[in-house]
Amino acid sequence: MKRRSESPDPDAEEQELSFQDLIGLGSHSARKSHYSVLEEKLAELEAERNRYKWLFENALHGIFQADFNGTVRAANPAFAAICGYDDSRQIIDQPQLLETLFDDPADYAQLKRELRQTGKVYRFLSSLNRRDGVRIHVSMNALLKSEAGEELFEAFVLDISAFKEAQEALTRLNEELEARVMRRTRELTVLNEKLVLEIGEREQMQEQLRLAKEAAEQANLSKDKYLAAASHDLLQPMNAARLLVSTLRERTLAEQDSYLVERVHLALEGAEELLNDLLYISKLDQQAVQPKFEVFSIQQLLASLEGEFQPLAACSGLQLKVLPSSLCVRSDVRLLGRILRNFISNALRYTNQGRVLVGCRRKGSQLSIQVWDTGEGVPDDRLTEIFHEFYQLDSHRRSGRKGVGLGLAIVDRLARMLDHSIEVSSWPQQGSMFSVEVPLADAVESQQAAYKPEMAGDNLEGACILVLDNDENILISMEALLRQWNCVVYLARDQEEAIDLCKSRSLRPDVILADYHLDRGQTGTDAVLAMRHCAGTDIPAAIITADYSDESIQLFQDLRMPLLNKPVKPAKLRALLSHLLRD
Repeated sequence: MKRRSESPDPDAEEQELSFQDLIGLGSHSARKSHYSVLEEKLAELEAERNRYKWLFENALHGIFQADFNGTVRAANPAFAAICGYDDSRQIIDQPQLLETLFDDPADYAQLKRELRQTGKVYRFLSSLNRRDGVRIHVSMNALLKSEAGEELFEAFVLDISAFKEAQEALTRLNEELEARVMRRTRELTVLNEKLVLEIGEREQMQEQLRLAKEAAEQANLSKDKYLAAASHDLLQPMNAARLLVSTLRERTLAEQDSYLVERVHLALEGAEELLNDLLYISKLDQQAVQPKFEVFSIQQLLASLEGEFQPLAACSGLQLKVLPSSLCVRSDVRLLGRILRNFISNALRYTNQGRVLVGCRRKGSQLSIQVWDTGEGVPDDRLTEIFHEFYQLDSHRRSGRKGVGLGLAIVDRLARMLDHSIEVSSWPQQGSMFSVEVPLADAVESQQAAYKPEMAGDNLEGACILVLDNDENILISMEALLRQWNCVVYLARDQEEAIDLCKSRSLRPDVILADYHLDRGQTGTDAVLAMRHCAGTDIPAAIITADYSDESIQLFQDLRMPLLNKPVKPAKLRALLSHLLRD
C-alpha cells in the first residue's frame, strides 16, 4: 500500500525555526533574520546594566554586598568614603572586614540574626570604626539574597554622625537648660522667700509709719492748738510795746532818745514779722487757709495798701507811688492783699534810696499787678531760691533792715493756692520788679463791684473812742497813742465794765475798739453787740485780735466788724478809725 505523504504544518515549522534561532541552532538564513532583534535586546540589557552601575557608583548612600562570613563582595565609593577608604577595592580585598568594621561585634551578630529571621532589616542603628580610628554612627537598611545556593545580603548605609552629634548636643543642651532651670528655680525660691520677708518687714514699717503719721498729725493738731492759744498771749505784750513805741516815735525827743526808740521800733517790727510769718506758715501747712473768691475793685485794695505803707515809706525817706486802676478782678481779696503786702514790704526794706512804684498792666484776660523798686536787685541765679523758706541773700543778711526769709515763701504758696502766676525781674544795683497776675472780671461783675472812693481826711481830734481789752498794758498803750491823736479815750476790761461805763456816764462812743478774746470766755463781738443794744444804735466797731482762723474772720465779716491783726500798726489803726468815723 502506497503511503500518502502528509502536508506540512506552517505554524509548527515557524515555532521550530524560532526556537532554533533563539538557541542559535537554526539555519544561517534563520539566524540572519533574527539577529537584529537579539542585538536590540542585548543593547537594552547593556544600557540597563550601565544605568544601575552608574547609580551604584554615584549614590549618596553607601551600598555594599557581603556574605555571612563578613567579606564584602561589592561596595560603592560612598561606602568606601564612609569607612575612610579612597577606593572600593581596598574594602573588597580585605576578607572578613565586617567583623572588625562594626564597633560592637554584638551589633554585627544581631544584624545577621535579624536578616536570617525576617529577610530584611530597616533603620538598624549601629556604629562603625572608620579607617582612621574615628567612630561613626550609621543607619542601615539590609535585604537577604541567595545566589547559586549561597546566602548574601545587600545593605544601604547612611552616615548619621552629624545628626547623632546634634542629638547629643541637644540632649546636653536640654540637660544644661534643665540644670539652669533648677538652679534658677532655687535662686527664685530663695529670692521669693527673701521677698516675703521684705514684704513682711515693709508691712511692719508701713504700720510704724502709719502710727508715726498719726502721732505727727496729733502733734500737729496739738501744735496748732498751742499756737492758737499762745499766739494771743505772745502778741499781747508785743502789741502793747508797739503802741507805746509808736507813741514815742510821734513825740519830739532828744536825738539819742529818738535813736533808741527807732532801734526798739525796728526790733519789735522784726519780731512781729517773724512771729506773724511763722503762724501763717503753720496755717498753710495745715491747709487751714482756704481761698474765698469774689469780684472786687483792685483800686479798693491798692488804696488800702497805700494808706498802710505810705507812713513807712516816709519814715525811710522813700517815695511810694501807687497808680490808680479802675479794673475789677476775681480773687481772694485777703490773700491777694497778703501777696502784695509782702511785695511792697520787701521793696521798702531793701531799697536804700529812690522810690517804690505799684501799678497795674492789662494782659489779655489777666491783670498784672506790679511792684517796682530802685533797690539793690537780685542776681539772676538767685531768682528762684528767694522763694524758698528762710532764704536770704548775703547782701540782705548784712543789711540793717533784714527780714526773716519767709515773706516770699508765703507768696509762693498763696499764689499756687489761688492759681495766680508770679513773675520776677531784677537788675543788680538798679532794682527789681515783682508781679502777680490775677483774672479780670467781666463787664457786668465789674460794674457791680465798681470802687467808690472814700472822702479824704483823717482828723481824729475830739473823737470818742472806747477801748475794750483785758490786758492792762494794751489799755495803757492804746490810751497813750489815741490821746496823742487828740481823741477822747475810755477804757474797759470786760463787757460788764463797758456797759456800766455807758450807763453811768450816758456814754455813746463814736467808735469801739474791742479785743476778741476777753476773760471768762467773753468775746469782743458779744460785748459790741451788747453795747449797741444798750445804746440803741449801731455804734461803729472794730475787732483787734491775734486770732487768724478762717472761722473768726468769717464771723467778723458777717457782723460787719472790720479786723485789725495784732500787733496793731498805728498807720492802719488811724486809717481804720478815719474810715469808721466817716461812715
